[in-house]
Amino acid sequence: MMEIAQNISLLPYNTFGIDAKAKYFVNIDSLNTLKDVLKSNLPESLFILGGGSNMLLTKNIDKIVLKINIKGITIVKEDEDFVWVEVNAGEIWHDFVLWCIENNYGGIENLSLIPGNVGATPIQNIGAYGVEVKDVIESCKGINMSTKEFTTFSNKDCQFGYRESIFKNDLKNQYIITSVIFKLTKHNHILKTGYGAIQQELEAKNITTPTIKDISDVVIAIRQEKLPNPKEIGNSGSFFKNPIISKDFFDQLIKRYPAMPHYVVNSTEIKIPAGWLIEQAGFKGYRLGDAGVHNNQALVLVNYGNATGEQLKKLADTILQEVKGIFGIDISPEVNIF
Repeated sequence: MMEIAQNISLLPYNTFGIDAKAKYFVNIDSLNTLKDVLKSNLPESLFILGGGSNMLLTKNIDKIVLKINIKGITIVKEDEDFVWVEVNAGEIWHDFVLWCIENNYGGIENLSLIPGNVGATPIQNIGAYGVEVKDVIESCKGINMSTKEFTTFSNKDCQFGYRESIFKNDLKNQYIITSVIFKLTKHNHILKTGYGAIQQELEAKNITTPTIKDISDVVIAIRQEKLPNPKEIGNSGSFFKNPIISKDFFDQLIKRYPAMPHYVVNSTEIKIPAGWLIEQAGFKGYRLGDAGVHNNQALVLVNYGNATGEQLKKLADTILQEVKGIFGIDISPEVNIF
């Protein structure tokens, strides 16, 4: 049964803690409810809301907000080495990671504690500590908001890039992701320990042959130390993408900044940590009213209480301009700004 609420505060539904209002609001807890909404030919356009962890609201939403809460985890098939798991879009991502750890299914342990829901994972191609979700996505299913028809997208169809997918580009605002199928390992897990502080944390705990749970535990500990809890202080995790620059440009920069950390993408491209650039520009711990940059991680913008979305966006724009002015590097938001 479709119930439409009016003039609803979105404060509980976004991790930045912005008190924007939704003109209309519908809780979508089943595919049938979703189909009913799309078939009802309502005059206002739609705004799709998942976990609310990767967005900054700068104004009220003068649309019908669909809160995607469709739950369910199903094993589709398995063989001796792999298991294919279909997860509905409303499942909380970290809860699914813990479910995999409990069942000894490997592949997403490095993505522990990333906020948000499963439905956003193929849109954003979420990633952390040397792993991107594209590495384990077999396919995803979405419903076209215009035709009301379901389409299954293979991994290749999704056109994944760094924090990118076809759903952020050619098919932007055309599909609602309803479920994702992940291909995970049942044994002989491929552990990624070479990125960030994972290896040194394992060594500090005297763990020489880590399990996927060990990796997950370490990642959770690192993230909790570096990143603020959205339940305690408003934030959206990493606000900026790590920029990728040409090797030729990097060769010039490294002469001026010998300590600049970097990761080789391929023979012609280098990735630079945006957090380092922002910190060098003097913004780590910076605060203007209730809008600020986190003390421990310059990638994270925070709402210390009553910052507006406009104030946080202004701070982000200022950071972008300063980094561009100092280093000549364009960084861009990872967070979706509305």
